[in-house]
Amino acid sequence: MGLDITVLGLDWGELERTPAGERLAVLEEATWPEDEDDDRATGPVPGWLVPASPRVPWSGRYTFHCTSGSYKPHFWAGKGWEDVRDFADPVLREALDGFLRGLFWHDDPLVPPMDGLVHSPSPSVLVACPPAAVNALTAHWARAEPLLEGLREPYGRHAADPGGWIEDFDRFDALVREWSVVVTEADRRGWGVLGLPF
Repeated sequence: MGLDITVLGLDWGELERTPAGERLAVLEEATWPEDEDDDRATGPVPGWLVPASPRVPWSGRYTFHCTSGSYKPHFWAGKGWEDVRDFADPVLREALDGFLRGLFWHDDPLVPPMDGLVHSPSPSVLVACPPAAVNALTAHWARAEPLLEGLREPYGRHAADPGGWIEDFDRFDALVREWSVVVTEADRRGWGVLGLPF
C-alpha cells in the first residue's frame, strides 16, 4: 500500500475554535463520516462533497477524478514540474511555482507547518493552507492558467513518462486543473485546505 491523500476544505476559524484535543477526531469525521454510505463498491463520487459530514458542516471533502485517492500522481506531477520548469515561459514558471509549491511540489524537504493546529498524536500533513494562503494560490492560478497550454511541447520533450502515473502533459494538466478547483472553491468560501495522508 502506498500513501493516500484526502483533501479537506475547512472553515479555519471553526477548526481553531475546536478544542485542540478534539481536532484530529473532527478531521477524521470529515474524512470518514460515521453516517456516510459505504462507497467501497462503487467508489466515492469525484469532486466536492459539502458538507464532508453532517457533524462537521463547516467542511468539504474533494475527491480527485483520476487518482484513486493515491498521493503518487501528485508526487509524480511535482517531479514532472521539476523536469520541465526550466523550459517554461518565465511568467508561467513564477506563477506555477507559487501555485504548486503551496500544494504538492516541494522544492525543499520541509513539511507544511501546522503551527499547533493539530496536536499529537496527529498524522503527517501533506498540504496545509490557511485561508490567506489559499487566496494567494488562487492569484497564482489566475496568472498561470492562461499560459498553461504553452507547456505542452516542452513537457512532452522533458517530462513525459509513458506508462507512469503522470505520463504526459494531458495528465499533468488535468491534475493541476483539479487542484485549481480545490483552491478556487475553498477561496470562494473563505476556507483553508488540508491534505491528510489517509
